[in-house]
Amino acid sequence: MTEAASKNKPFFTTRELVLTSLFAVLIAVCSWISVPTEVPFTLQTFAIFLTLLVLGGRCGTFAVLVYLLIGAVGVPVFAGFTGGIGIITGTTGGYMLGFILIGLIYWGAAALLGERLWVQITALIIGLALCYAFGTAWFIHIYAKTADVTLAQALKWCVTPFIPFDLLKMAAAFIISARVKRYAKA
Repeated sequence: MTEAASKNKPFFTTRELVLTSLFAVLIAVCSWISVPTEVPFTLQTFAIFLTLLVLGGRCGTFAVLVYLLIGAVGVPVFAGFTGGIGIITGTTGGYMLGFILIGLIYWGAAALLGERLWVQITALIIGLALCYAFGTAWFIHIYAKTADVTLAQALKWCVTPFIPFDLLKMAAAFIISARVKRYAKA
């Protein structure tokens, strides 16, 4: 590609913009789906895993960012049909911002090591662990303004119950992405 042609190349193609938007909507829809268990959970992380696996790191991370920005301005795209900056700055906002960490880790790993299966699995697990760590630190910081909470309590409330479900959602995302990827490759 010539230097002049590379200067005129857009950051996103029209197809990438459409798919990024579509997957941002998918994340929103999955955040509304709540599975009632002892500790209810949404399909939000499933959608994030699927988005990254289908679109790749760059478009997938931007889809997560679009989802968060739409919610931040007040559109009710978060769990429980909520929205607004108050949700992001609240006790669970750190986990939502941690979704960007999952995307950035995946993007970086794929760029450095390629999109081989072991890279994808490792990147998503490391990204999820960092999301948990960032979200838990955020939770403790915000929650501590109104009451005392220990690290053990925060992990018991916000992480431990979700680990098995998140791993199942990750496995489901790998299975589904294998079929969807050929139709939606950005």
